[in-house]
Amino acid sequence: MNFESLRAFFIHLRFICEKELLATFKDKTARQLLLAPVLLQGLLFGYGATYNLDQVPFAVLDMSHTKESTSLIAHIDGTTAFSRVKTLYSTNEIAGAMDSEDVMVVIVIPSDFESKLAHNEQAPVQLITDGCNTMTAGLVASYIGRITAAWNAENIGTPPIELITRTWFNPNQTTRWAFLPGLIGMISFTQVIMLAGLSIAKEKEQGTFDQLLVAPFSQLEILVGKALPPMLIGMFQSTVLFLLALFWFEIPFSGSVLLLYLTLFIFVLSSTGIGLTISAISNSMQQVLVYVFVLLLPLSLLSGIATPIHNMPEALQIFTYADPLRFATDALRRIYLEGAGLKNIYHDFIPMLCVAAITLPFAGWLFRNKTT
Repeated sequence: MNFESLRAFFIHLRFICEKELLATFKDKTARQLLLAPVLLQGLLFGYGATYNLDQVPFAVLDMSHTKESTSLIAHIDGTTAFSRVKTLYSTNEIAGAMDSEDVMVVIVIPSDFESKLAHNEQAPVQLITDGCNTMTAGLVASYIGRITAAWNAENIGTPPIELITRTWFNPNQTTRWAFLPGLIGMISFTQVIMLAGLSIAKEKEQGTFDQLLVAPFSQLEILVGKALPPMLIGMFQSTVLFLLALFWFEIPFSGSVLLLYLTLFIFVLSSTGIGLTISAISNSMQQVLVYVFVLLLPLSLLSGIATPIHNMPEALQIFTYADPLRFATDALRRIYLEGAGLKNIYHDFIPMLCVAAITLPFAGWLFRNKTT
């Protein structure tokens, strides 16, 4: 390719990109969708998507009524995470307390609590939690277990083994610290696939796609021109989420900004390939929306943003290799929280580049062979 050909390529590319961006920004609804969902979902996930328990309402049934049981209850009452809302006086009241959903846990201290402690026997304390939310129930039990262990060490004696835990990268185990870095990729993933998917289908419905094909543009110029605007918008939205996490929620950033944006570029490239493929095989915007909504939920669930990949069945884990969001989520979290370098995350780039290498040429082939 000589200089004149290269110059013509970039001029044509500029015209196509300007056309795509103008079509997006001239639409008032489209302009609002570029920023409003990013801020709204970022704030909702930051504040609402949390497993941390800051206020646990509980009820207590003390059938011992001794100094030891009173001391244990006072230990739980004294923590900021627990708030006693009910004091029960018989086992018949337990069902009503749980059914009312006023409490998350009922603590039952048996009548022989003091005597068993006096004889150096195990004195079980019963926790009754709501199993409809297993995550919350497990966290409540873990919290009370730690409080009980601390009380036991103070009043009964130091156990022979002392377990000291330390959490790297997220010292307080704050849920939003894990969610928001992964959300930087997920929000742009949704928008990029949607915008790329609608780009060609919209022109097919409006009857302008055939005009584009007969214009003095090569197939490569059309493909790149259709890909760049969604990528730019995706990078912009990811930047908004990054700034929101960094400055609004004050999640400390430990990595390299350049590496973060390299990851985002590769990710939105693969996402755009998926969107353009959907757009090329669709004849209407309605078809695009159906395909996008069918794909987005499985790809989000398989990304590992909410549940660990290694907890999934092995057969299902194989499908996650076709999901670029899985590898973007892993890389973005490690860059943001761990300060991981290129040598630590380069393996996440390979599947995303493979998806891009397959979907983009396939979309280009569809442009040439499926124009209606």
